[in-house]
Amino acid sequence: MLIAVSGAAAAECRLALVLALDVSSSVDPTEDALQRGGVVAALTAPEVADAFFATDQPVALAIYEWSGRQQQDILLDWTLIDGPRALIEAAETLAGTRRGHADYPTAMGHALGFGARLLEAAPPCTRHTLDMAGDGQNNEGFGPQDAYNAYPFDRVTVNGLVVNAGDFEGELGLIPFYRAEVLHGPGAFLEIANGFADYERAMRRKLVREVMPVVIGQLDGARR
Repeated sequence: MLIAVSGAAAAECRLALVLALDVSSSVDPTEDALQRGGVVAALTAPEVADAFFATDQPVALAIYEWSGRQQQDILLDWTLIDGPRALIEAAETLAGTRRGHADYPTAMGHALGFGARLLEAAPPCTRHTLDMAGDGQNNEGFGPQDAYNAYPFDRVTVNGLVVNAGDFEGELGLIPFYRAEVLHGPGAFLEIANGFADYERAMRRKLVREVMPVVIGQLDGARR
């Protein structure tokens, strides 16, 4: 359900953040459980909560899973994280979800387009960030760069969380692919998980970096 926010609360929102979780066929059930559980644990980690509540300006959060061209499902619709209870409830909502698809390829361009449309429905916030997490390159439909040309990404930063599975990553060049094709916008960065067992740690690091209030000088430096 899309939340309703007052004009005052909406105007004070500092960040609209979307987390996109890869549930393509390369992610087995155990790995999906580590991914889903890793996000839940990261959202409830003390350092992440400190970053969310570092100022009085809230963060709006949404989460979806993605795989094939038409296989994108919202797991958490827009929720204003304006206090500890809201953050816990968001984590509990994700914990209660079940994977919707398991047999589809990696249609990253379509997933990015879905994320861009979801951000259009976000509460008014100063910044917009989309996270693409995955363990493989695009292998169906159009790629990330085509998505950036076709969808409204002018005000969106796209960060990445690569699940580096050793030889698998080395063969496909997944980290270079994310750096060259997926990262987008001012200050975009890549976080690397060393396998799905490391997903929670990587997500914690990424969330702290994303939701911590931006210092103007840092933002100017990123743009330069």
